Amino acid sequence: METVYDLGQKMIESLTKEKVQAGDVITIDKPSGKITRLGRSFTRARDYDATGGQTKFVQCPEGELQKRKEVVHTVTLHEIDVINSRTQGFLALFSGDTGEIKSEVRDQINHKVAEWREEGKAEIVPGVLFIDEVHMLDIECFSFLNRALESDMAPVLIVATNRGITRIRGTNYQSPHGIPIDLLDRLLIISTDPYTDKEIQAILKIRCEEEDVDISEDALVVLTRIGVQTSLRYAIQLITTANLVCRKRKGLEVSKEDIRKVYSLFMDEARSTLFLKEYQQEFMFNEIPEIQPPVSGDKPSA
Repeated sequence: METVYDLGQKMIESLTKEKVQAGDVITIDKPSGKITRLGRSFTRARDYDATGGQTKFVQCPEGELQKRKEVVHTVTLHEIDVINSRTQGFLALFSGDTGEIKSEVRDQINHKVAEWREEGKAEIVPGVLFIDEVHMLDIECFSFLNRALESDMAPVLIVATNRGITRIRGTNYQSPHGIPIDLLDRLLIISTDPYTDKEIQAILKIRCEEEDVDISEDALVVLTRIGVQTSLRYAIQLITTANLVCRKRKGLEVSKEDIRKVYSLFMDEARSTLFLKEYQQEFMFNEIPEIQPPVSGDKPSA
């Protein structure tokens, strides 16, 4: 089936830009006039003796030339709120100056999105809200999260903390992880276990590959032992410094001597604490009181 079109100057420029030739298969977006080159028809595959590797051959379309194409746009509720909150709301998305959005606008958008959802015109995909160090939030933030989670459009909430039983900020009450009990009851708590020796060794090996560091098996065993006795972060930080020592001696791979050298140069948290306790009197502004022996004749206070 053939159809004759009257092309304007804009479409002619698009054809020239896409380098469209006779035998190419293209698509034309009718509302915008955008032309996209899909490839070259199989019927013209023998026009040239040789073709480049970037040449793509596609089947020639059959049937009606004009077809309806469903286009899916992915937008967030915040973007819809910003666009409808002011006259030039679309430009506010690029400038970042969204300003304050009234609750009436949000309610109207939520009602409209609910109608689109019932009619099948829209689909709501819940997002993910990740909050690290959640114990730093105060009681008002937790109250807001409690109310927001009851909404149908609420995202999946993931929180992380390393605190035990501690005080909830803004109150005098203590709670597990510093989270109120009513919010904690809504969460699924994921338990974690310490890394085993094999897991630490596997993590360190992957880290060496990511940093392009060649390390011997003996050095990896020593580094794993350091990670078990101190911490995994400290062992990971020794990889870069040990590689610098290896380069200085013009070695091909990090050896256990390099690991031992950087281990003696850089202290971990436990050794640093012992050093400070041993030489605390030689530092300024010492806050640890010195324990003095009782004088003869005085009774030690309980």
